[in-house]
Amino acid sequence: MYKTLSWAAVILWMGLIFYLSHQPAAASSELSSGVTEIVLRIIEKVVPNEDLDVSSIHHLIRKNAHFFIYFFLGMLVLHALRTSKDTRYQTIGLALLFCVLYAISDEIHQLFIPGRGAQVKDVLIDSAGAGVGIVGYLVLSRLINPARRT
Repeated sequence: MYKTLSWAAVILWMGLIFYLSHQPAAASSELSSGVTEIVLRIIEKVVPNEDLDVSSIHHLIRKNAHFFIYFFLGMLVLHALRTSKDTRYQTIGLALLFCVLYAISDEIHQLFIPGRGAQVKDVLIDSAGAGVGIVGYLVLSRLINPARRT
């Protein structure tokens, strides 16, 4: 049951990534523009009268979204693999490979969406996010259960 729930979480998260990638460019930009506005309001409260480059902040938010979405995917995939396999070290490589392949397929998927395109840079950001998520999972699991070997 626990293994099934772990994989269900992975599939749901991948579904969210697919849904976000399936949005046309205008809808995707509108979503991240809303987040950008919230961030700008916070920055303006913390640092009033600061001259902000809105397009740079918007770009940074979009790229961070790539990173953090795959950060959590990396954690979820490693956790699901760990509930399914006994070989601990193999699961690390498999989790990263799984996430990188999904990032590549995600960019290919975007080739078929109006106004969207595939970018190698996004695959690299996604892969880095997954890698950091996997390391984060290993650190957290070690802190939570120090007797268990990674």
